Parts: sequence; structure tokens; C-alpha cells
Amino acid sequence: MITNAPRGTKDILPEQITGWNYIEDEVRKICAAYGYEEIRTPIFEHTELFQRGIGETTDVVSKEMYTFTDRGNRSITLRPENTASAVRAYLQNKLYAAGNLVKLFYIGSMFRYDRPQAGRLREFHQFGVEALGEKNPAVDAEIILLAWNFLKNLGLDELELKINTVGCPACRPVYRQKLIHYFSEYHDELCGDCKSRLEKNPLRILDCKVDADKDFMDDAPKIETCLCDECREHFARVQELLTAAGVEFKIDSRLVRGLDYYTKTAFEIQYTPLGAQSALAGGGRYDGLVEEIGGAPTPGIGFAAGIERILIALEKQNLIPAAQKNLDAFIVTAGREAEVCGFKLLNNLRKKNIAATMDFASRSMKAQMKQAAKSGAKFALIIGEDEVNENAVTVKNLETSAQNKISIDEVAAMVMRNA
Repeated sequence: MITNAPRGTKDILPEQITGWNYIEDEVRKICAAYGYEEIRTPIFEHTELFQRGIGETTDVVSKEMYTFTDRGNRSITLRPENTASAVRAYLQNKLYAAGNLVKLFYIGSMFRYDRPQAGRLREFHQFGVEALGEKNPAVDAEIILLAWNFLKNLGLDELELKINTVGCPACRPVYRQKLIHYFSEYHDELCGDCKSRLEKNPLRILDCKVDADKDFMDDAPKIETCLCDECREHFARVQELLTAAGVEFKIDSRLVRGLDYYTKTAFEIQYTPLGAQSALAGGGRYDGLVEEIGGAPTPGIGFAAGIERILIALEKQNLIPAAQKNLDAFIVTAGREAEVCGFKLLNNLRKKNIAATMDFASRSMKAQMKQAAKSGAKFALIIGEDEVNENAVTVKNLETSAQNKISIDEVAAMVMRNA
């Protein structure tokens, strides 16, 4: 009996990899243009990092993490997101030492125990960026523009940018009390999760998918009535800069994101044809996270984008490039001596970075020629008894069917000229 991949995971097969490589190439292009450098953090971390960084009352920490005890009796968790890991790396490796704005990006697997569905698996992949060390709202605008322009560069239409502010430790307590007072009146109508959130983290009620369409949600207090001057000015500046950049946005007062570390700016970019799973990218500012993890007070902001969902969006618009067959030559041989000669030629071609292969099953010449035609190679390099004796190769152009015999020493140069 075959052991299948665990539920909520999937293999990325050769015929699917073109889309993944395309997205990752575009990630690296835009991050280079914006001055962000790649970082790779461990797939697992000490559980405490996520408990402190993300927040123990969040669904991620309380319900969704893959946590286990290792042989040293340490609690270890597969990373459910990468911001906390990036901040931990920033502190541990003293990336702050130069005193400049540190700009990082990453691509990798994340893990959450959730009900698998299209665009949301238990192992999922994200591209994200983090900017650490600057509180200027211009950095917020840059981060949002990077996410927006990345998705637009892929050719996606029907994108909608939503932004909000979730306040700061100075003004959010006032808003928190207003939410508790308001939602207490509807306690019996709240879902089970929101009943527990009411005292622990009432902002998360605004983000609840179960209660989202209930009438009382529309009249919930808005945070703008509670903002301190600093948060109000910061949010106004972000809007001003986005407008100056020509990007349309909608203020969504119920956009709070799902993690405790957010302060001030929060945003999400949605691809509306995906319906309930429409968020392709989202993030916000987290000015208290570095301190929470053990560093000095340091402002930060970032976002993450789900690669699986982006692929679904690209497929809907037929935007995934066709797979490229990059094989230059296929070597066809007849007989033992020809096979040895062909193997030697294959090795020499590859040393010159010519993409080549040959048949290893000793099939008939006819079968090998069919395989060569299917391979996408431009040339079939045919070696039989006559070619071995003459130290030559019969070259067949598989696109035009033209063929001629040349010295085996001239093959590499010929392929490089015409490939």
C-alpha cells in the first residue's frame, strides 16, 4: 500500500513548477528594485517565539500551530508565519548594528493546522517582506506599493486594496473598552470563538467570518473615534502617499488582521474573483514586536503573500507562462560502441553548459528518434557504426528535418551557434 502525502500538503510536480519559478523570479526582481535582501530562517523555532510574538489569544497560536516536544524535551513549532522568525534573526544576528533601515524578504513554507481548502493548505508557501528600524509612514506606503506593484506586474486585474489603522498602545485600550461594551449587548448572538474573544481580544471579533454578516456588526464602534493624534496623523500620511503614487484604496474599518502584533497601519490586497479566500497579500505595522521578542523598542512593518492563492488567480486569467523546454540536443545511438561514444559526447556537451540527454534503455533507433522529437530538443545527434568509424555525428534539425554529417569535434560549436 502506498503511503500518501499528509492531508493538507501536496507535491509540486514538474509540469507545475513553471508557475512557481515565475512567481519567485518576479519576487526577486521587485525586491531588488526596492532594496530588499533575502533571508532564510529555520522551518521550526522555539514555541515561545510565536507565543510571545503572535499572541497566545490568536487562532494561530491557540488552535493552528504544529507543536511537538523534541528529544531534548524542548517545545518546538513549525513556523506558522515568518515575521516573528525574521525579527528573531534580526536580533540574534545584530542586523540593527549599522543603524540603518533593515529591509528583508523571504520565500518559504509555513504550517498551520486548519481545514484544507483551495488556496489554504496545512503546508502553504508565502513570499513576504519586513522593514525594521523606521517609523516614518513613508515606509508603510512603500511596503504597500511593493505588494501592490508585485501583483500588478504579474498582470492581475480586479485587485482591491483595503487599508485601516488599528491604533497603538496609547489609544487602542479606549477602543477595546468600547468594543467590549458594545458586543456585550450581543453576547448571546456571538459565535463561540467571539464569546471567548470578547474579554481577551475584542478587535478580533471584527475579523470574524462567522459573525461577519450579522446586523449588529455594521454598527460596531469605529476606531477613528478613538485614535490618538499620532495614529491619526500617521494614517492620514499613509493615505496621502498612496494617493500621490496613484493607487486607489478603500478604508475598511473592520480590517484588523489576525495577529496581535499589529499597530497602526493594516492592509490587505484582495482578488475579488476568489470569493471567500480573496486575500492575496496582507500585513501591517508592528512597532512593539521587536521589544516583545526581547529587543529594544524598534518600529517595523511587513506583509506576506500566499503563493498558492496567487497561482490560482494567475490560472483564472491564463497568466502562467507556458513551460519552456530547454533541451538543446538529444543523442541517439545504435550499438555498444556508439553508446560509449554518445555518452562521451554527452559529457562534453554538458561541460560547455549545453542542455543534452540521451536514451539509457538501449531502445531501437526508431524509438529513440520518437523520444528525441517529444523531448523538445532542437537537434538529434545520431551515432551509429558509420559515425563511430568516421569520428562523426549525423545532426538532424528536429524543427526542419534537415540533416548533415559533421565531425564529432565540431558538434558543440554547431549547437551553441544554432541553439
